[in-house]
Formats: sequence, C-alpha cells, structure tokens
Amino acid sequence: MKKLLVLCTGNSCRSQMMHGYLQSMLGENAKVYSAGVETHGVNPFAIGIMAEDGVYIHDHSSNHVDEYVNVDFDIAITVCDHAKEICPIFPNAKETRHHAFKDPSQGEGTAKELIGAFRKTRDEIKDYANNLAQELTLG
Repeated sequence: MKKLLVLCTGNSCRSQMMHGYLQSMLGENAKVYSAGVETHGVNPFAIGIMAEDGVYIHDHSSNHVDEYVNVDFDIAITVCDHAKEICPIFPNAKETRHHAFKDPSQGEGTAKELIGAFRKTRDEIKDYANNLAQELTLG
C-alpha cells in the first residue's frame, strides 16, 4: 500500500480536493494524507464542489504537516508554491512532486464566480490525480 501526502498552505481547498480524488481513485491501494503549513479548516466551497463530483470530503479535517513527521511516505506532493517554498525537503518521503494549482479561495466576485473558480481548480486537480493514480496503478 502506497502512502501519499498532499501538502498546501492551509489544508483547506487544493490539498483536500487532491486527497479526496486520490483516495477515491486508488482505494485500498493507498493511504492518502493531506496537510498544510498552516491549518485553515476545510473550505465549504471545496466540500460542495467535490460532492457535486461524487467525492465526499465533508468529514476531512485540516491538519498541520508536523502531525506526520513520523510517517514514511512514498510520495509527498505540494500543490502550491508557498508550501513548496516552506517545505522543500521531506526527509520521510521517498519521492517529492510539485504541481501548483491556483487557489480558488483567493478569488473575488459573486458566489457564482467563486463557485466557477472552485470548479475550474477541482477539474485541474482531478486530471492530475487521475494521471497519478494511473501511474501508480500501472507502475
């Protein structure tokens, strides 16, 4: 079983979405963790747009990366540049990867526009997660 860590700034949106998709796609083949260099709570927009796609993260919690210092990971993935700058090295991870996704919670505008931004980021994360899941399943 692979152990994966997804890390972003506040563990509220992007890392939570990636966590949800990877766990859903990999099932019992992986244990997925997500964390932040800070904790901001799970964003309600993220919960809602993931539920639209049949992935339920309403029971996730916002965790700090320090909670996982004793866990050995196969892959640690940073999903924002800030997290990569703060945690460029993961001594307890065999491999590190980085892919920056735009933070939809930093958007402005109407509720409809914000939901659109969350959907756009969700769809980009889903594509990345799908490619990674295929790689891990086939590899």
